[in-house]
Amino acid sequence: MYPWLGVMGARGGLAPTGRLLAATVAASYVHLGFFNVVATVAIAAVKAALIIMYFMHVRYGPRLIWVFVGAGFLFLGILFSLAFGDYYTRVYMPVPTDWKP
Repeated sequence: MYPWLGVMGARGGLAPTGRLLAATVAASYVHLGFFNVVATVAIAAVKAALIIMYFMHVRYGPRLIWVFVGAGFLFLGILFSLAFGDYYTRVYMPVPTDWKP
């Protein structure tokens, strides 16, 4: 049914995710300063792309599946931009120090 099932079986599909998991653990032990966050987010993005493409059958699916995946990411981006915009435009009042009941 799926032509990639023999290629992306236990050897071809689980091995890259295991290697990326090992890379994540190895990156947590190396002190890179701010680049620890950059490295782990990059590894997580590669893992997410691998899972979406192969384990969710998007790579060999019809183009309509690609349209819906793209629409989902577009909607996620809109939600993130609205949430971050709300967070960054809030004015927080300082805690009063001389108030007595």
